[in-house]
Amino acid sequence: MIGLMATKAGMTQVFDDEGNLVPVTVLKVPPNTVIARKEAEKDGYNAVLLGVGDMKSSRVLKPYRGQFPEGIAPKKLIREFRDFEKEAAAGATLGAELFEGIRYVDVTGVSKGKGFQGVVKRYGFGGGRASHGSKFHREPGSTGQSTYPHKTFKNVKLPGRMGREKTTVLSLRVIRLDPEKQLIMVRGAVPGINKGVVVVRAAVKK
Repeated sequence: MIGLMATKAGMTQVFDDEGNLVPVTVLKVPPNTVIARKEAEKDGYNAVLLGVGDMKSSRVLKPYRGQFPEGIAPKKLIREFRDFEKEAAAGATLGAELFEGIRYVDVTGVSKGKGFQGVVKRYGFGGGRASHGSKFHREPGSTGQSTYPHKTFKNVKLPGRMGREKTTVLSLRVIRLDPEKQLIMVRGAVPGINKGVVVVRAAVKK
């Protein structure tokens, strides 16, 4: 498995190899520093620990600083990537060139928060008639039983907080890779806000 952290830089459109104008989401890859490697013999599984974004030394607590080897500045964000296919020693820096030759990627991020919403917007309920005299427009309808056990069961679709959830979009096609500017351009929507951090991995289904 190959993966990196990136930030969502926005959208644009580019021409693909066949001359078609394609809308793309641009992902900017900051330097991903290898903090540590985990080995199956010692830790029970193989993984790589990557970090991005240097922290101010005055804001780093001693327990947090302790997990970084000497010579590596403490990072704001840390992610673990299991079964990492590329060899990389602690202190090495990885970038967009890691995805050379990969045509499809999976992108994981935190979706935009939409606040407290009703069932029509949250779940796509059809609602009732909009005509005059109707007393059922956008309500959820019945939620429980009229007799025993007189309760609403778990997982009933009701109004509530919508969005701001960990979301993964699978098999986005890589339209263009720019190792010089550390950009990955993919076709399709990517979860999260602009400048939000996402995890880009080689697609598992393609």
